[in-house]
Amino acid sequence: MARDLQYTRNIGIMAHIDAGKTTTSERILYYTGKTHKIGEVHEGAATMDWMAQEQERGITITSAATTAFWHYGGQVYQINLIDTPGHVDFTVEVERSLRVLDGTVATFCAVGRVQPQSETVWRQADKYNVPKLAYINKMDRVGADFLACVEDIHNKLGANAVPVCLPIGSEDTFEGIVDLISRKAIYYNSSEELVNFKYGPIPEDMLGDVAVWRDKLVDTAAECDDDLMEKYFENPESLTEEEIIAALRKGTISMKIVPACCGSSFKNKGVQFLLDCVMRYLPSPLDKGAVTGINPRNGQEVERKPSADEPFCGLVFKIATDPYVGRLAFMRAYSGHLDAGAFVYNVRSGRKERLTRLYQMHSNHQNPIDFVEAGDICAAVGFKDLRTGDTVCAESHQITLESMEFPDPVIGIAVEPKTQQDLDKLSIALGKLSEEDPTFTVKSDHETGQTIISGMGELHLDIIIDRLRREFDVEINQGAPHVNYKEAITGVYQHREVFRKQTGGRGKFADIVVEIGPADEGVNGLQFENEVKGGNIPKEFIPCVQKGFELAMANGVLAGYEMQSMKVRLLDGSFHPVDSDALSFELAARMAFRNACPKAKPVLLEPIMNLEVVTPEEYMGDIVGDLNRRRGQIANMDSTSTGARIIKAFVPLAEQFGYVTVLRTLSSGRATSTMSFDHYAEVPATLAKSIVERNGYRFIEED
Repeated sequence: MARDLQYTRNIGIMAHIDAGKTTTSERILYYTGKTHKIGEVHEGAATMDWMAQEQERGITITSAATTAFWHYGGQVYQINLIDTPGHVDFTVEVERSLRVLDGTVATFCAVGRVQPQSETVWRQADKYNVPKLAYINKMDRVGADFLACVEDIHNKLGANAVPVCLPIGSEDTFEGIVDLISRKAIYYNSSEELVNFKYGPIPEDMLGDVAVWRDKLVDTAAECDDDLMEKYFENPESLTEEEIIAALRKGTISMKIVPACCGSSFKNKGVQFLLDCVMRYLPSPLDKGAVTGINPRNGQEVERKPSADEPFCGLVFKIATDPYVGRLAFMRAYSGHLDAGAFVYNVRSGRKERLTRLYQMHSNHQNPIDFVEAGDICAAVGFKDLRTGDTVCAESHQITLESMEFPDPVIGIAVEPKTQQDLDKLSIALGKLSEEDPTFTVKSDHETGQTIISGMGELHLDIIIDRLRREFDVEINQGAPHVNYKEAITGVYQHREVFRKQTGGRGKFADIVVEIGPADEGVNGLQFENEVKGGNIPKEFIPCVQKGFELAMANGVLAGYEMQSMKVRLLDGSFHPVDSDALSFELAARMAFRNACPKAKPVLLEPIMNLEVVTPEEYMGDIVGDLNRRRGQIANMDSTSTGARIIKAFVPLAEQFGYVTVLRTLSSGRATSTMSFDHYAEVPATLAKSIVERNGYRFIEED
């Protein structure tokens, strides 16, 4: 019998690094009875941080999934939980998790409040329309302020954060919370008992605040539901707890509000109330409704309802390699029913795939299951060709779901095996790692013969190299990190390219007239426009011209870096009835790119990073001076409630290698920094010249 999907919650935990995501996940597993001992991050014993590198460093690197059950309101709820990393280098793990989740718990530090990566993950959740619940953690720390954090969410994230509870005390006096809906005080102790709380009277000095904030909460609830609004105007006191919760739930699912609760996960306070809030406010698969996609056969939009009776449809959001079962495909089922051992249709490859076994995941442990249904998150093995972002469905009812977009890598290093015997092992290992992680790429430099691996940051590549040694037993030599520059053209240039080759017998001929220039704003890659009139170039050769330019863009004319975007207008041309063929026009396009781009004012682009430094006041001058030397642009300066200063700046990645060590030296180890990719910008001409010449190219001077 199919279970009732209204009692299922597919949720993730997302936050800035060190806000307490994994600690909160561990408490959720403990209080739901999934584990019988709380694993601590600082001891390297957290269930969800199963990789050796995670346990050693105390950070989350890869998202981990698990399933638990929670009793609320007389019902048993199934929670499919994904714990995501906070470090910006592993942002792909957050991105692909949010793509398949119905709701998320955004965790904030009560002292640090909204931090840079908090903003990044919040925007990612907005992109996929994922409703959010705010959990203000670390209420036991010095400087903790729940309402100031709620205000910060308002100001920095533009979200309507609504407190559903108030803390009883803060810092070392934090002992519980007041539920604003039921007007009950919940007092916690720090023990590891499954029931470590009791209800008691609201402290006398809080009665006024509780009345004020409850009125605000009821106001917000009434605004979320028209029927409730009428009842509220007639008699505000007549609203029941169930009506208030239902209205707040409606507002959360429509993303008008963000309920905010608080606690201290490390001290075992507030986690049970957080779980109740997840059941109260975050959506079930039924609340999210039908998923829409495109029928690949006719291009029509189709939808699948979250029901086991519909045709099967799922999205592969992650590929992982397990030493015991091989390649695992993590999959969200949106509709239908799929048995282990059954065939599914892969829309991208156009082939059927047999999923020999299905598993329910618990961190890195697999529990075999017989089938998967709408609303489930599972892992499958046995497939030959599945990739991140693939849609799998019933062959008779095909659908393509919206895939995921991932940022380009910004930093690369050259690697080589220490011994010739490791050459094949390195190739296989890099293939597996790049399949797992779409932001990790591997390519060969044609001129030097080196293997270049690229990723999102120094830590990302550091972890990859560590995994090569541990998991794949490959010892490697590595070069110094280098920046992944890109190229662009800033001018418009019209060019005629005639490709003619005669070798006796049938020759080659293609003639094209093109105008190249910068792509329109917001366009990535090649923007191709065909304006040929009167059949001067046969229709079948037009895609060959486009393909030629696309392939040529992989190596720019300045220094061989990829060209990020450009616009090509095919204006005119001619062909030969015998000598013209597809290859001739493709080669003509490549030659046109090489000959025209140097005359269209090519420039070099470099990745610019968004840097935030938190430092005591006395080191401000030295840190700002150092950032100016690094070509940094100071965007903003602010101060925290504890008196520390926050410096926000845009700094080129090329100037940031080893910055953490320099910052420690400048601030006697007291300043911290976070950095994330922001945009590409033009490299100053003098610097561009040295980069181009270092790559063995001749710098193109502007006329």
